[in-house]
Amino acid sequence: MTDTSELWCREPADPVELEVRVGPAPSPGDGEALVRVMATTVNPIDLRRAKGYGRRFLRLVGAGKYPQILGNDFAGVIAAVGANVRDLHSGDRVFGLVPTGKGGAHSSYVCVDARLIRCYDGAMTDEALATLPYCFTTVGQALRGAGITKSNAKGLQVLVHGASGGLGQLSLQLLNRWGALVTAVCSTPDAALCRELGAAAIWDRRRQKLDALPACFDAGLNFANWQDEEILLSRLRKGALGYATTVHPFLGNFDRFGLIRGGWRNYRDFARMRALAAEKTATYRWVIFRPQTEALDELQQLLAADAVKLTVGMTASFAEARRAFEHVANSGTGRVVLLP
Repeated sequence: MTDTSELWCREPADPVELEVRVGPAPSPGDGEALVRVMATTVNPIDLRRAKGYGRRFLRLVGAGKYPQILGNDFAGVIAAVGANVRDLHSGDRVFGLVPTGKGGAHSSYVCVDARLIRCYDGAMTDEALATLPYCFTTVGQALRGAGITKSNAKGLQVLVHGASGGLGQLSLQLLNRWGALVTAVCSTPDAALCRELGAAAIWDRRRQKLDALPACFDAGLNFANWQDEEILLSRLRKGALGYATTVHPFLGNFDRFGLIRGGWRNYRDFARMRALAAEKTATYRWVIFRPQTEALDELQQLLAADAVKLTVGMTASFAEARRAFEHVANSGTGRVVLLP
């Protein structure tokens, strides 16, 4: 029987408490495939969950109990398939997503719903490939939440806050490909990267105040800071299309105030921002990651055209995982990849 190496988060703590365990690899069930993971990622949400973020709410969906295995992205090779899996075969090179739940992708072997796996036969490395599924899926949700689609994006003035992060970089690539005119909010060292990825204009947040931005935008995306939400919404033009944020306080409110009071705070916070958006006739959305087959299909097509990428900032073995989490905590450059 094949053994699997698993990276466990022992308990919520800062610095993070991690442990490598070895055990028998799982067997794929009906509709599943067993993937030998060649690369997986540490996203900012993994760091926050390792410190206990979202624990109160995530317990309700089976994802708040410790110890637990974190991670959502993977790139690897099909090791075996379960019953009723017809489009995947042993030896296929693949990428995909593990839903947030009882078990994550930080393992050398994972059983995954076959619907969340896609084949890949291009030249991108496993490390680079593993950085994309979670970020791409989340960006897709944000774009749709803001009302932006491939068919209506051409000529839209779009404001992207946090443009130099993984979500921001992918949004720049997609919006540029679709013909939108993006103003990227980033720091001075990241301006050149944002221009390279398609930003039409740069707003240097170290030198320019957000409230000095013109109120001319058709849509907005906030990937950076909830505290900037009101200012960003005020920069939409009258008759704007929509706005979406990934940095809302949904899980944090439950952590701070409990399920009942936290739910009330979420209702109040969302309603207040939605009202500000409505003043500009814009829709308003909070984005919460969930795996989507449509997003994986689109990513597969873009990868075939070599049309999207994210930079790998560092790689580490499971034994070096603490260093990888520290890189994320320190906002290190590029995406962080674990090699089982």
